[in-house]
Amino acid sequence: MLYHYTDFSAFDGIIRCAELRLNNILNMNDASEMRLFMNGICKAVMERLRQDGEKEKYRMTENFFKKEMEEEFHYSAYAACFSKYRDDAAQWERYGHGGQGVCIAFHEELMQKMVGGAVFLQEVSYQKDMRDHPLVEAFYRLIKSSEEFSDNPPWLQELMNDAWVQSAAFKHPSFASEREYRLVVSPFIWNEFAVEPKYHVSMERIKKYYPLDLNRMCGRLNMHLSDLVGEIIIGPTSTQSLPLLQDYLVDCGLHVLKDKITLSDCPLRKPTN
Repeated sequence: MLYHYTDFSAFDGIIRCAELRLNNILNMNDASEMRLFMNGICKAVMERLRQDGEKEKYRMTENFFKKEMEEEFHYSAYAACFSKYRDDAAQWERYGHGGQGVCIAFHEELMQKMVGGAVFLQEVSYQKDMRDHPLVEAFYRLIKSSEEFSDNPPWLQELMNDAWVQSAAFKHPSFASEREYRLVVSPFIWNEFAVEPKYHVSMERIKKYYPLDLNRMCGRLNMHLSDLVGEIIIGPTSTQSLPLLQDYLVDCGLHVLKDKITLSDCPLRKPTN
C-alpha cells in the first residue's frame, strides 16, 4: 500500500470529487526541494571541468547552469505524496492535520498501472553527494566532446531538462525516514500533458495545482475508484464519527469503502488549548 495522509477537506476532493491534486514541489516542507539535487549535479560537473583545466568550457558551463537555476520556477514539478508507512506518528503530525485528519491507503500495483505518459510514480531518493550520479558523467562527457558552445546549446538543454525531471524525486537525507513515493508530472517538458492547471485561493495566498481525474484514470483499466482504495484510517486525534463517515461514503456511491474504515492505533497526544 501507499499511504496518503491529509485533512478531511482534501479527502473530500479525492473521494467525492475523484480529484487528486498535484501541488508544486517547491512549496513542500523540504526547503531544498529540487535545488539540492540540481546544485549538487552542477557543482560536481564544474569540479570535474576545473580539475581538467578546461577554463573556457568551465566559464561557459558556469554561465549556463547559473541561468538555468534562475529559471527554477519554470521547471517546477508537481506531485502528490505518499508514504510506505501505515499509521505513522510523524506522517500524522506533518501531513495529517496534526493527527486530526485521515489517511487513504492506495494499492501501489494498481497505481503503477493507472499512471503513464506524463504522470509517473517515483520512489524518492535521499542523497546529498551527487558526485557519483550518472548525470554528472553524462554532462561531463557531453561538454568535453563539444566543439561549439553557444550561450544556450540545445544539446546541453536536453540533458538539463532530464536533470530537472529527476530532481523531483530527491530530498534531503534528513527526510529519509518518510519512505516517500510521489505521483509526479513535470508540465514544462511534457507536451502531451493535457490537464489544465487550477488555482486555490485562500486568505493568505494563491496556489497553483494540477487536478488528476481519478475516475477517468481508473476507467481506462476498467476499474472503479473504490478498487484503488484499500483502507481509510481516521486520525488518532480526530473527532470524526465513524457512522457518519460511513454514511458519507455510501452517499458518494462508494458503499464498498464503508467497511474499509479503521481507527488509528497511534498514541499521538491530542492538542491542548
